[in-house]
Amino acid sequence: MSEGNSQEKADVERLRTNEKKWSKPLMAAGWNVIPNVIIEKQEALGLDAIDMNIVVHLSHYWWHPDNLPHPSVATIAKAIGVKPRTVQKHIKRLEAANLVKREERRHTKLGSATNLYDLSGLIEAAKPFAAEKMSEITRAKEAKKERLSRKKPRLVVDNEI
Repeated sequence: MSEGNSQEKADVERLRTNEKKWSKPLMAAGWNVIPNVIIEKQEALGLDAIDMNIVVHLSHYWWHPDNLPHPSVATIAKAIGVKPRTVQKHIKRLEAANLVKREERRHTKLGSATNLYDLSGLIEAAKPFAAEKMSEITRAKEAKKERLSRKKPRLVVDNEI
């Protein structure tokens, strides 16, 4: 079996598992991927609830690695139930923390297009936490393997008595 075919089967199985959890209609309507380490370490990364919600929405609009997300501030604000100014302030904070890079797209005659948002700073900030997590997973696997490899005592019963 080719590696690509094996990966496709794993992806299909993962989708089925998620359909069992979330339901087929919800999964068919679309889904998003955010690394667990960003969710688990949001406080350590300096992300509050609104920051995290903004990250979720930016990731929702990031379909291809080379096409940065570019939702409007108003779109994000409406989706998370806050004022556009609140989103602007939080994005500015995320920029100051080097977690998000905002690229303004100005046009002179036509006005402005929505900003591009680069999450590479967040990705870099999360990588050390991912390395820690992978070390923990490796240690846990090795400990389990060690426990399972120990010789188990055999129960000897002498029925001759």
